Amino acid sequence: MFLKNTWYVACTLDEIDGKPLGRKICNEAMVFFRGENGEVSALEDFCPHRGAPLSLGFVREGQLVCGYHGLTVGHDGRCAKMIGQRVGGFPAVRRYPSVERHGFIWVWPGDAAKANAAKIPHLEWAESEQWAYGGGLYHIGCDYRLMIDNLMDLTHETYVHASSIGQDEIEEAPPVTSAEGDSVVTSRHMENIMPPPFWAGALRANGLDGDVPCDRWQICRFTPPSHVMIEVGVAHAGKGGYHAAPEHKAGSIVVDFITPETDTSIWYFWGMARNYRPQDAELTAAIRKGQGQIFAEDQDMLEAQQRNLLTYPERRLLKLNIDSGGVQSRKVLDRLIAAERATEPEQV
Repeated sequence: MFLKNTWYVACTLDEIDGKPLGRKICNEAMVFFRGENGEVSALEDFCPHRGAPLSLGFVREGQLVCGYHGLTVGHDGRCAKMIGQRVGGFPAVRRYPSVERHGFIWVWPGDAAKANAAKIPHLEWAESEQWAYGGGLYHIGCDYRLMIDNLMDLTHETYVHASSIGQDEIEEAPPVTSAEGDSVVTSRHMENIMPPPFWAGALRANGLDGDVPCDRWQICRFTPPSHVMIEVGVAHAGKGGYHAAPEHKAGSIVVDFITPETDTSIWYFWGMARNYRPQDAELTAAIRKGQGQIFAEDQDMLEAQQRNLLTYPERRLLKLNIDSGGVQSRKVLDRLIAAERATEPEQV
């Protein structure tokens, strides 16, 4: 149950460096590769000859060659050639709209006629030299909505991430949730607290004392179909908190692109963007390593949660005020999915 007429992050640029990539997105098997002139193409991962996955082939002169019998397919999905055979009448392979932007390959799994690249979100941190970004990819066995729930309620940090970013003050600070059109925002502000290990280190990396009381913030923003951007950071107490001048704080944006693979699995593109010491590659690598370890803890919990939900499908889940961000995000998704399905042509 997910939106189809929308843009999802499909892969990173290095994943299609000189080779095709097979990836299932929204239950659609796709193959990604660079065609002629370096243009990115996304096709159905199905050879029209004998049904082999085209992703098991290779790229030659900007065309995709099936690794089974050598049928060659162009970037437009049309069958181009096969040694000793006539393939001009073969049906074309379905082509999905795809765009290279912000360091990612984006794909539109729905109606190609409705695809509009202008709807890909603008990401200032991906375009500006004043920002640095480091991230990675996890394959996680859970419903994509469980990950949205996880990111829109950071109470779990106190328990799941106790040794890095968790602290008791998180659950003691009530979240505030609001809806802004199709977006949902959940915010937490904590004042005059000691920074947890991760943020104490971030302060020191920014040339600040990491062992003094701070004001901390977490502002989680969900946007359809499944993106969550979280503004996080700490500032020395009494300097303005979230609005403190740069010389008094260390802040970042936690980047979360959640791409459904199936009903119970996702491709999770995670990362962190920061606007202090953006040229420091060693700092970027250190933050990436630390954040990767944090998200690995989420993976274990989410996959165990999904197994439980599949084992006990009749059990109802309880809702508390801390769940408001996830609940409101699901309401937005339910409304948009229902509207999308209402416009689909009837299947005869």
